[in-house]
Amino acid sequence: MLIPSSDETASPVEVQEIVTELSDEAKVKQEVIQSLMEPCDRRTYGQRQREAAQKLGASVRTVRRLVAKWEQEGLAALNQDQRADKGKHRIAPDWQDFILKTYKEGNKDGKRITPAQVAIRVQARAQELGQEDYPSYRTVYRVLQPIIEKQQQTQTVRSKGWRGSRLSVKTRDGKDLSVEYSNHVWQCDHTRADVLLVDRDGHTLARPWFTTVIDTYSRCIVGINLAYDAPSSQVVALALRHAILPKQYGSDYQLHCEWGTYGKPEHFYTDGGKDFRSNHLQQIGVQLGFVCHLRDRPSEGGIVERPFGTFNTELFSMLPGYTGSNVQKRPEEAEKEACLTLRELEQLLVRFIVDKYNQSVDARMGDQSRFQRWEAGLIAVPNLISQRDLDICLMKQTRRSIYRGGYLQFENLTYRGENLAGYAGESVVLRYDPRDITTVLVYRTEGDQEVFLARAYAQDLETEQLSINEAKASSRKVREAGKAVSNRSILAEVRDRDTFVTQKKTKKERQKAEQGELRKAKQPVSMEPEPEEVVSNNSEAEPEMPDVLDYEQMREDYGW
Repeated sequence: MLIPSSDETASPVEVQEIVTELSDEAKVKQEVIQSLMEPCDRRTYGQRQREAAQKLGASVRTVRRLVAKWEQEGLAALNQDQRADKGKHRIAPDWQDFILKTYKEGNKDGKRITPAQVAIRVQARAQELGQEDYPSYRTVYRVLQPIIEKQQQTQTVRSKGWRGSRLSVKTRDGKDLSVEYSNHVWQCDHTRADVLLVDRDGHTLARPWFTTVIDTYSRCIVGINLAYDAPSSQVVALALRHAILPKQYGSDYQLHCEWGTYGKPEHFYTDGGKDFRSNHLQQIGVQLGFVCHLRDRPSEGGIVERPFGTFNTELFSMLPGYTGSNVQKRPEEAEKEACLTLRELEQLLVRFIVDKYNQSVDARMGDQSRFQRWEAGLIAVPNLISQRDLDICLMKQTRRSIYRGGYLQFENLTYRGENLAGYAGESVVLRYDPRDITTVLVYRTEGDQEVFLARAYAQDLETEQLSINEAKASSRKVREAGKAVSNRSILAEVRDRDTFVTQKKTKKERQKAEQGELRKAKQPVSMEPEPEEVVSNNSEAEPEMPDVLDYEQMREDYGW
């Protein structure tokens, strides 16, 4: 009997293979071994062994043997020995080709065929050839198993979608968010509105960016932002601010319903764009108490992207200046017909969302409208968040210096705020809403925090609403006219444009009326006068007097 020498017993088995890729099962074993390699006491190590055995679905003794094998062979111990003929089938190559070809051809161009149906065709083929030895049902399944598993793996990377009345979305880090109630998971995305807009002088500008925030549970639109600014974290912040706050609109929006959604989400679910991966948005989430998640796949964004198609087909396509989503097929008259301003489009959008979209029944909601489902899905009344918290997190900002007397200068406008005179000479942070810069919020930086000081109002513009784009356009117009830019000159320019738009509309209405009279004149004249004609010929009827503007008085008021 040969006894091995001490050198042979001491030396471990020499590894002849270099492992470059591990299977999924081997990766799990590697994680288990790494957890066991961390230093700890005896009691903790025993607990880790039991957890490892539960994770692998094996006994503690098996885990110990695996660790011992890993210490001898390294990574090669994690890959189980496989048969040399694994993946090969002990049937004729012709039969294997026939099975694969039949299955692939049967699932092409919308057709569907099951493995059982393939097995039947194998049997029919064998009868045609007069062969008694042909692949059985089980053999057919084994041949098709790799293809079926690959298809199933492709399907699992998509969203689980609806399961009964529940919805699940998958995050980039592999988590499944099960949407249980309203304000649980919000989604956000941007698109370019397919409508050309003009400024207040009628000059064509561009297509605006449209941002929506949607409640995943109800598919109700809870907030929007419409502006010319390209997508950024600040644009997302403005849309979030609009979604979180209760919404109030004046009579000029002509709303029949209320936009009653408000509150904050627990999870904010978006794509992987740079604007959604920013530190700014993460800071907002920490400040307000929600978690930001990125979508695992583009196919996960159907809930937030589908409404854009609805807006195109049911709203934008009906408006003057509609461009269509295909640039090559853009209507030739789009630029000539464009006449809507940003504010007018925003009014139309709000009315469409409030009175139609949110009041409509979604295909998956049963008999509840989107807004009804949002109301019914609330587990508690949403808390109202202080505007101060939202101002710090969600508004655009810039830095300015305070002048003597408590004055500020921003976008060629002069602002004044209470109690700012005592901070003359200091640099402060201005936060503002780009849709209306007649009011700005003034903050003072103290360490790593910003302390609110006061609201500052644009002088002579307290009763107006002026966006940052309109302010820049007005400044440009005043300079072109060779005048000094000031609050009063900008106010005069704004009011001149309002007068121009009003007169332009009146001219269009007058032309439309004249065309109507011409059509009436071409129609056959009846013997009896129509009631409208009798009223129009009544001597007691007073003619409508046109509006007359006193330009001399306007020169004195505005310093022309």
